[in-house]
Amino acid sequence: IGMAGSGKTTLMQRINAELRQRHKKGYIINLDPAVTYMPYKPNIDIRETVNYKEVMKQYGLGPNGGILTSLNLFATRFDQVLGFLEKRQDKLDYIFLDTPGQIEVFTWSASGQIITEAIASGFPTCVAYVMDTPRSVAPTTFMSNMLYSCSIMYKTKLPMIVLFNKIDIQPHETLLRWMADLECFQEALRQDESYSTNLTHSMALVLDEFYANLSRVGVSATTGQGIPQFFELLAGAEREYAEFYLPHREAALQRKAKLEEERQAREMAKVRKEMAGVAISERQSQPPAAEDLLRVRRRRHDDEDDEDADGREARYRREDEDEDAFYADGQEDDGEETAEGEEWMIQGGDRYPDRPLVAESAEEDECEVTFQGRTRERPAAPPAQDSSASSAPSKPAQGSTTLTERATRAEKEEFQQFMRSMLH
Repeated sequence: IGMAGSGKTTLMQRINAELRQRHKKGYIINLDPAVTYMPYKPNIDIRETVNYKEVMKQYGLGPNGGILTSLNLFATRFDQVLGFLEKRQDKLDYIFLDTPGQIEVFTWSASGQIITEAIASGFPTCVAYVMDTPRSVAPTTFMSNMLYSCSIMYKTKLPMIVLFNKIDIQPHETLLRWMADLECFQEALRQDESYSTNLTHSMALVLDEFYANLSRVGVSATTGQGIPQFFELLAGAEREYAEFYLPHREAALQRKAKLEEERQAREMAKVRKEMAGVAISERQSQPPAAEDLLRVRRRRHDDEDDEDADGREARYRREDEDEDAFYADGQEDDGEETAEGEEWMIQGGDRYPDRPLVAESAEEDECEVTFQGRTRERPAAPPAQDSSASSAPSKPAQGSTTLTERATRAEKEEFQQFMRSMLH
């Protein structure tokens, strides 16, 4: 990874030549869709998958937008690239990825993060940050490159090696002194009168600790100077990857799995709650059982009995008074017909236990009338007259009409008493 024009593609060609010289097997992947010439033959080339110019034309994009879109399209098929690498994993010594010239396109895009994490999850990985040494001799430019490298290292959390390229043109010893001695860098800042001097001075104070654990080496893509030292640093980066990155990755995966379990538990609890609500709604929508109806009806009748007890008692009292008055009138009317001293009293049921049963004259023939287990006697019908007297007006026997009426009233009284007992 590096700024545009820092010499990444040329450096990749020199690394490929070093691998062949060392008889090492390497695998090179080109991720720059806009490059027009490559001094080496990559094993996988993004240009064979995505046509950069067609993407710009089809989507109406500029150069940077076309590169970003092409990289996004290629990232959707990167699982196939991983499949090729896994098949050759036992036969390969190194895998190199050449990123696009625009550093922000790869570093801060979703596709760049996907590719980086996919590679780092399956292979020991480190980031080689390439700096253009002749352009970094200015303190502000040097600080800008250091800030970029620091942000990339903390974003990827991978081991990093800083490569000062083009040392055949500009030596990098001055940059190494600035990284090792803060006062030397501040002295160079005093000679710079630009408006960004104060900001650069503050950033130098922050990055002083960052330099302490940062691997760096000067290289030349043209002459090959410093390339052997670069491979030595790669061996140290592999040990750092196993010592720091893998435990951190395992802890991150465990946290992610725990969060996922908690999320699934919340979702399941939510689903159970919703299902319980649906079950309650279904039970409420079903018609009530017969036992529930009887229980509700019985409770309703009990409430009504409590509320209407006084009203019913008053009504029953009025009915009893009316019946007593009715029977009293009947007894007064019957007094004329019972001249022989017959005494009639009507039994009023269990509500009047002091009243005697019906008593009739012993001179009359007896017949039985039974109501609710009580035996009552009344005279039989008068004897039939002979045919010779049929033309004369017949006079009813004394007391016969009164007996029938009283029997009818007794039946009525018994029926009313039965209905009152049923209501109670």
